[in-house]
Amino acid sequence: MNRARLNGLVIILLGTTLLTVASYLGELPKNPPGFFVDESSIAYNAHLISLSGADEHGQRWPFFFRAFGEYKSPAYIYLLAGIYCFTGPSIAVARALSATLGMAAAIVLGLVGALSARTVNDRSEDSPGNQLTIGFVVGLTTLVTPWLFEISRLVFEVALLPLALALLLLFVLRADRKRNWEWSDSLLVAFMLALITYTYSVGRVLAPLLALGLLLFDGRGGSGRWWRATFRTWPIYGALLIPLLIFSRSHAGALSSRFGYVSYITSTSSWAEIASRFVVSYVGSFNPWFWLVSGDPEPRHHVQTMGSLLAASVVLAVIGLIVVLARSRLRRDPWWRFVLFGLVVAPIPSSLTIDHFHTLRLVALPIFLLTLMVPALAWLIEGRSRARRAIITLLLVCILVQGAVFRWQFHRASSERWHNFDTFYPEVFQTAMRMPIWPIYLIDNQGAPGYVHAYWYATLAGIDTSQFVVLPKNQRPPTGSLVISTEWPCSDCQMIIERASFRSYIQK
Repeated sequence: MNRARLNGLVIILLGTTLLTVASYLGELPKNPPGFFVDESSIAYNAHLISLSGADEHGQRWPFFFRAFGEYKSPAYIYLLAGIYCFTGPSIAVARALSATLGMAAAIVLGLVGALSARTVNDRSEDSPGNQLTIGFVVGLTTLVTPWLFEISRLVFEVALLPLALALLLLFVLRADRKRNWEWSDSLLVAFMLALITYTYSVGRVLAPLLALGLLLFDGRGGSGRWWRATFRTWPIYGALLIPLLIFSRSHAGALSSRFGYVSYITSTSSWAEIASRFVVSYVGSFNPWFWLVSGDPEPRHHVQTMGSLLAASVVLAVIGLIVVLARSRLRRDPWWRFVLFGLVVAPIPSSLTIDHFHTLRLVALPIFLLTLMVPALAWLIEGRSRARRAIITLLLVCILVQGAVFRWQFHRASSERWHNFDTFYPEVFQTAMRMPIWPIYLIDNQGAPGYVHAYWYATLAGIDTSQFVVLPKNQRPPTGSLVISTEWPCSDCQMIIERASFRSYIQK
């Protein structure tokens, strides 16, 4: 490809990317509407850390954050806290952070696509323009994939995980192309494995599995080199896990309590029952119906107007899988074996829980699927056939059109998702604030921890949070006191306002 044509291609790709990025940031922070209670918890604790280094329970520099009977992972919260040091607390800033992480994941995965394209074809004429095109298609597809786009709209810890996984793939690929893992490579890979571990609960299962996959890179290059990939990386990763082990030892059951609620594995479960449910859940993770038609049944995670993946990207991923399996050189390539290994182990954490096709717990799956688009794109490009290039163009148009349709559906669904994101709480809170009665008592039903909303919205309004008193469920507030509650019914109360599961009243 001559320089003029390459420069023209770069201009077209950059223009398309800028338009996509502009649409990516649209509607922040108002869609999704409201701010879910877990988002308020994360944002509020990040704000407290930015002020004093202590969380809502007074714990200074906590390694994990206690909230609602579970412990939230630290990486995202500390990242948001660092930003709040400069911006102050804000819903817009928190939502923008998640969106930025989503865009960064797309950029890194696009870079992985461009670099890994070199490993597919051994043709001398495989040009930088082709590699750039492949990287662009992978990155653009990542930006418009419903699964990853919806995660980037939420102020959840998992919003950081796609970027961490993409960076892991980039550093593994970079090390493998050298044919000789150096200590710096092992350090970067181990750090990414640790970041995955400390970013979200499924990472505590997924990261060790991916670390096990590094064995695929050993055994190449003769004696004396077989150990370099694994046995330089594992000790570093193990050292980075020491704080996790210390925390688990000093807080027995803290990190596994949530798993007890969401898993089908109990003390009375037989091995046959566990194996049967695991296989059903694991196979369901690859169900084309979920991928292309329905998606995650939880409306907070997915706008249920189409599947979680784009049809054209799935077609390319399947073709890519066939290309890898059909070419002996690629089957033997440790990099592509690692990608296939990642695809196989990605559903394991989610398959241990009762939820079917859980967007957040399956977040690694689309990362490896999108990476598998690369062999398909390289195969379509390599022959310089007009028919193949027409197929690429058609698939890219399909990706953009279906992605645009989903964005429009996501926009239209905003007004229908109010009950999924605690949309009415600000109205209840503001109504209560207009009452000249202090302190305000907070009473919550089990499983509906609305108290943190009061702390968060008070913070945004500049109200002293010491004016709020959290009462146990069965404790009666004083007569004449003002209450904000998620508990129903209230006895001997004068209702002021009631919206969805939130209400404010005066206790008689």
